Amino acid sequence: MKITQQYSHLNGEEYLIVHHNNLYKDIREVIENIDAEKLKTKISKEVRKGGASLYSPVELNKAFSLEFFARGWVESRYNYYITLNRELMEKSVLMSAIEQKKFLIENGENEPIFSYNQTDFVKDKIAVEVQFGKYAFVAYDLFVKHMLFYSGGVINLGIEILPTKKMQAQMSSGIAYYEGEVYNVMRQGRNNPPVPLLILGIEP
Repeated sequence: MKITQQYSHLNGEEYLIVHHNNLYKDIREVIENIDAEKLKTKISKEVRKGGASLYSPVELNKAFSLEFFARGWVESRYNYYITLNRELMEKSVLMSAIEQKKFLIENGENEPIFSYNQTDFVKDKIAVEVQFGKYAFVAYDLFVKHMLFYSGGVINLGIEILPTKKMQAQMSSGIAYYEGEVYNVMRQGRNNPPVPLLILGIEP
């Protein structure tokens, strides 16, 4: 596969090139090593696609996982406790989950709610999400997950890998695609979401 388009938000790509160019090389090599044509294993049940062979999100995700894990990238889980008190949230956000719970209880939150988020691949505080899912999953990645990891000090940059519209046309209906998701980010303005991002559009 290959990268055909990229969008840098809040100097995301520039940060990657200057500080972690070796990881950018990692990511490009992972993408280049995926033979998508071998993963065209899903037979469409949609009337308008008439039994066509489509790219399988499940098989694509497996292939990406093998490539990233082979290069030392790991899944990362960020645990935290929820509070609706803004002052307490801002003071506790950089604490560990254990410290957050203790702090919140000491400040009047009798039963703080535990939660967590998980990201696909992390290395040297760079997070990569490979997304062949529905639109809502990408919006959550871009506007919630990457931002949460960033504000919690877990990452310095979030990277989202998406199929282009050209590739998405050969997948099941409802799969998010690069052009649509970049448009959604651009519509929010230059500084929203407030986290450096690099969005990559890929295709066979």
